[in-house]
Amino acid sequence: MTIDTLPAPAHTALVSAFTAPKGFGDQTLRDRRQDAIELTGGIPDPSVLPARELAEATARVLATPGLPALQYSRTEGIPALREWIAEREGVPVSRIFVTNGGFHGLALAIQTTVERGGLVAVDNPIFPLFLRGLELSAGEFLPVPVGREGLDVDHLEQLLRGGARPAALYTVPDFHNPTQGSLPLEARRALVRLAEQYGFVVFADNPYRELRFAGATAEEEPFNHSDRVIHVNTFTKTLGPGLRLGWLVLPEWLVPDVVALRSRQDSHSSTFTQAIVAELLASDPGLFDATLTRARALYRDRARTLATSLEREAPGTFEVEVPEGGLFLWPRLRDDAIDADRLADDASAEGVEYQRGSFFPSGPGTDAARHLRLSFGNTTEEQLSEAAARLARAVQRQS
Repeated sequence: MTIDTLPAPAHTALVSAFTAPKGFGDQTLRDRRQDAIELTGGIPDPSVLPARELAEATARVLATPGLPALQYSRTEGIPALREWIAEREGVPVSRIFVTNGGFHGLALAIQTTVERGGLVAVDNPIFPLFLRGLELSAGEFLPVPVGREGLDVDHLEQLLRGGARPAALYTVPDFHNPTQGSLPLEARRALVRLAEQYGFVVFADNPYRELRFAGATAEEEPFNHSDRVIHVNTFTKTLGPGLRLGWLVLPEWLVPDVVALRSRQDSHSSTFTQAIVAELLASDPGLFDATLTRARALYRDRARTLATSLEREAPGTFEVEVPEGGLFLWPRLRDDAIDADRLADDASAEGVEYQRGSFFPSGPGTDAARHLRLSFGNTTEEQLSEAAARLARAVQRQS
């Protein structure tokens, strides 16, 4: 099932159909130049991943008498890892549930809270992978605009007052993918109040939260203090995607349902991987934050280099805003005469690949198709400057 074949919504006056993204679900890889510069995925740079420390932690885990890391473990996750996460999140350990990465956590959230065919409010535009997860429940979706300050909570409230009754709401609150907006503290509080008032569950998908390299971090996180929020996070962007390790901060009332569902699937995440990460984090209490400090500095410099290079190479072509964190830029084409899809094809011919804005499903009221999502996570500053020059040549092809 694809986006454009989802069941017709019962709430036709409320639910707007997303535009099917170009290339969504297409697994065919195009021929690319051998020297192509890839700005497509939210991939962390290997230089800021703690490879040596992970290797040392692995050796210690394998030297443990009885090799408990090679045995079965609890469905919720091993205690040492859950305790570390709980302390960092500021919640009781009973609310922490270890998953195989962020998307696995979202799938569990959908399957335990959304009845088949249920309505889910979602970001507009939205990260497409979530809609694939929603297909598991044949769910319908209610787009809510996302801007520079994240989800438009006022718009959501209008929809709710108008009769919309979603079972859940999905949003990326920090450095939204793709728009890079972040939800301010008061808007988070308002969203929680709406969830509690109207009885829906918020899926707060937060893989980029730790990658803030500018601005201030809110001292309070309302999402961790409401029984209507499932807070989703992952080590993917900080310790490495290949670990396939994430977690949920669950409301207490939902813990038994998630445990029951997981015990009927794959039982639990890899005991071995959990043990390695727990050992890594416990052996040096400052290592995780030191890793983040290096990563934030690197991504800050790369974001600024890419933004300044775009303006230097193609002055006036893009409206560019450097985000306060994350792994992407979301520049907008200023000139409506430029064909955004043709630009992506011409850029590919010039040797730079990126995710066109039309890839991200969007409903009325957004201009996602006029944007480019450019990743800078695992690309050097020299390559980013060259990518901007190639993109400028692609723009010139339409002049």
